[in-house]
Amino acid sequence: MNYFAHETAIVDDNCEIGNGTKIWHFSHIMSGCSIGEACNIGQNVVISPSVVLGRNVKIQNNVSVYTGVICEDDVFLGPSMVFTNVINPRSHVNRKSEYAETIVRKGASIGANATVVCGNEIGEYALIGAGAVITKPVKQFALVVGNPAKQIGWVSENGHKLLFEADGKAICPETNQEYVLMNNEVKRVK
Repeated sequence: MNYFAHETAIVDDNCEIGNGTKIWHFSHIMSGCSIGEACNIGQNVVISPSVVLGRNVKIQNNVSVYTGVICEDDVFLGPSMVFTNVINPRSHVNRKSEYAETIVRKGASIGANATVVCGNEIGEYALIGAGAVITKPVKQFALVVGNPAKQIGWVSENGHKLLFEADGKAICPETNQEYVLMNNEVKRVK
């Protein structure tokens, strides 16, 4: 075994789990999921069948990652955040064939107690505030908060708010990386 699983964790057969991944107390990794290298799966987390997690994904306590969710590399899922996978769930109607895909792109972070309604894409390095409810796609580098979530700004790859000058350029205060805002899209200048 090239990963760590706490003795109270349940790891079903037919899972792919990358080197150096850690799975903590009372978590359940279900058959058919794929977890990349160096991930950290917190306490009381459920990873459902067919979920795909990239490399270095950090999942905090009390998160359920349902079938239909794909998290790319370096994604952060805050404590007790929620994914859904059916638009109109009913106990008496089986909709397992209707699971909607939700993609969380590289480097995005979702804050504590946020909810992501299925079928939406969270862009690269987007930052979802605590308690936000995502009901539509989120652009890369976007900062969104509230219920329903609304964009209130832009952030750098390191999560700092970007302040754009009249020329459409901003600098990350931590890394000095330059970003450009054009046509309501942010891109990092290489």
